[in-house]
Amino acid sequence: MTRWAMVADLRRCVGCQTCTASCKHANATPPGVQWRRVLDIEVGEYPDVKRAFVPVGCQHCEDPPCMHVCPTTATRKRPDGIVTIDYDLCIGCAYCAVACPYQARYKTQRATFAYGKPAAHESKRHDPDRLAVATKCTFCVDRIDAGLATGKTPGVDPEATPACVNACIAQALTFGDLDNPDSNVSKLLASNQHFRMHEELGTGPGFHYLWDQALPTGGIPALARLVEEAMDLA
Repeated sequence: MTRWAMVADLRRCVGCQTCTASCKHANATPPGVQWRRVLDIEVGEYPDVKRAFVPVGCQHCEDPPCMHVCPTTATRKRPDGIVTIDYDLCIGCAYCAVACPYQARYKTQRATFAYGKPAAHESKRHDPDRLAVATKCTFCVDRIDAGLATGKTPGVDPEATPACVNACIAQALTFGDLDNPDSNVSKLLASNQHFRMHEELGTGPGFHYLWDQALPTGGIPALARLVEEAMDLA
């Protein structure tokens, strides 16, 4: 089997937001919609205080709560773990956005553009099918599928890898097959302390975070709580 997953090394992320910009460019999302965003949080206690930058977005859960509440089956999970949305089936009820504990879903009621009137490139890339429906990070599934069809390896070959991973200037983001013990993501998780957000909910997120620095107040669980609190406030 294949289980696509993403790993973010919080020791390397510098908060440059290049992943956010590359996602917006690759997916032509409208103003105010960020499928990949970066939280800026403080960890530790005075005087030992540090800054941490945390990329967030759809966690592509093993047991996605968004899928269970969808009344039309528009939200589905593929066998490879990627959670998708069928815009033709979505009725825009936003139940999925309410159910998602990661605040990863967006709904755009009408077309909006960066400077009021659409620029030429915005007009060309505007997708009316994404209006009044739920949208979110797809792990750039079109790139993955196109790459696999030509023999490329997601997470290794840029053509088959999510745009945010390709763009990361600090190489903080990694993508690969979690079911393959020899993959890049499996090796990172095997050799580093890591956590996932809201693991207690049993959603089985496909987004993992590395952080092996000692924290004065509770270590990895404390950092996970800080990230979750920051997301709730964002």
